[in-house]
Amino acid sequence: MKANDLGEPHLPTLEQMQQWTQVLGRAQQLLLEQAAGATGRALPFDAEAVARIQTGFADEGLALWQRFLDAGGMLRDKPEPPPPGSPAAVKDRRFADPAWSNHPFYDLIRQSYLLLSDYLLKLADAVDDADPRQKAKLRFATSGLVDALAPTNFAFTNPAVIEKTLQSGGENLVKGLQNMLADLEKGQLTHTDGTSFEVGRNIAATPGKVIKETSLYQLIHYAPTTEKVLETPLLIFPPWINRFYILDLSPEKSFVKWALDQGISVFLLSWKSADASMKDLLWDDYIVDGQVDAIDTVRDLLGVQSVHTIGYCVAGTTLAATLALLAARGQADKVASATFFTAQVDFSEAGDLGLFIDDEQMKLVEQLSAGGFLDGRYMAATFNLLRGRDLIWNYVVNNYLLGQDYPPFDLLYWNGDTTNLPARWHRDYLTQLYRDNLLVVPDALSVDGTPLDLRKIRTPAYVQAGREDHIAPAQSVWKLTRHLSGPVRFILAGSGHIAGVINPPAAGKYQFWSADEPQPDLDAFIAAAKETKGSWWPDWLGWIRSLGDSTVPAKGARQPGGGALKAIEDAPGRYVRTR
Repeated sequence: MKANDLGEPHLPTLEQMQQWTQVLGRAQQLLLEQAAGATGRALPFDAEAVARIQTGFADEGLALWQRFLDAGGMLRDKPEPPPPGSPAAVKDRRFADPAWSNHPFYDLIRQSYLLLSDYLLKLADAVDDADPRQKAKLRFATSGLVDALAPTNFAFTNPAVIEKTLQSGGENLVKGLQNMLADLEKGQLTHTDGTSFEVGRNIAATPGKVIKETSLYQLIHYAPTTEKVLETPLLIFPPWINRFYILDLSPEKSFVKWALDQGISVFLLSWKSADASMKDLLWDDYIVDGQVDAIDTVRDLLGVQSVHTIGYCVAGTTLAATLALLAARGQADKVASATFFTAQVDFSEAGDLGLFIDDEQMKLVEQLSAGGFLDGRYMAATFNLLRGRDLIWNYVVNNYLLGQDYPPFDLLYWNGDTTNLPARWHRDYLTQLYRDNLLVVPDALSVDGTPLDLRKIRTPAYVQAGREDHIAPAQSVWKLTRHLSGPVRFILAGSGHIAGVINPPAAGKYQFWSADEPQPDLDAFIAAAKETKGSWWPDWLGWIRSLGDSTVPAKGARQPGGGALKAIEDAPGRYVRTR
């Protein structure tokens, strides 16, 4: 691409580049001062490390300018590539447009930005002997700053936006403005075309019936697809942050449908999105009136001694508490097995989400929960911040600057279909578990008057973690295996918190790692693990069948509404549609 293709941009002067460096430097200074104020003392920098960082930044900056000056700046057809190992040499999909590498003006902007970003992040890491939490907050804030200030996020420094504007006569900016105003009105960033999906039609569409409804949940019984089914049924507890149908997306991605096709009787809870009537709910309610009640309901309906269970994310954390409660009461045999999808019980290494939990943030949560519940859009915004580059700025560019049409994507539709959270329970969850890490302290927490001790859990467990999970890091999920006393199978799936779980075998995507022998820590597991291409779902199925493979005819109570509990309405039910 030639210079005149994009309106004859001019090479910035050294003084202008220095001005931008000073601006970003002052911005980081504000972050440093904020972190220092939070710790109550000046942040101690490693002087030698800072000197090395500054020297390296100066050397690379001079080398960058020298390359441009030696090559004639704007006169050459194509910039010289950055030296291997430099920040600008690292592949970054934000700069995938060829103009970022082929056009001297944009190549200089790109390399300068990446160099400065690397400098600021290294400087944040040079804080020495500080509170690790404050150091992590500084790193997170600095990373957010440099992501926000990327030249790709601004119309006049993004070659793709300039080209689209010239081609469309500015129509992209008008459409982008419409998109932005629509998002402001609904208070949420749009990721996908919401008109392409309808709950009960092309997502959450697996046939079944709601057979029980309480003030907390609806129990869905899905129609079997095989003549015989495993005698021990499966009861799934999805998280009540977002809707249950992450496990029942389009038919080719639905874990529920896949499990039915493997000959399993499947039940699932659809949690009610919180309103003012639920303001006093506690974790005890989700455990006793939610999970334990559902377990007893399915056992009684089918006349079986026990059920297989799955808990996803926060529902997996809650499942661990449920198992501890049952064990303490001598009722552990109600659950034949427990599968944990990306679930944490030990929050000592819970990742960046823990950075949002301090006194100031808790005051903000209380202010936002004045009506007795927390609007799910605030939680969605928090999760988006954890991956701001992918879940915020990528869409700012595509939706607002380029004015592109929203792509239809069922997973992103689900991601935007938020649920409200009971204020009191949410506060206790953040403080007692994330902040104070009390669940792994024997008898520190009680449910319905019974102290919890995870060490009493001897139920066979299948623990799944995601290698790239930014919500429940693999290291944190691994810790669950250290607190259970029964047999545990741990697998590490490729991808993250969602795609690592929702990975049907037919897709042929990703991989997982497993080890035949128990390992003392995650590093040892990774060293000993065997990689298997594709989905881990068949591995889980084999594990389930190893616990008992007797079958029964899929008739009578095994059909939704065919037993003592009659059908209330068709799946997916009204709770999932409540906004």
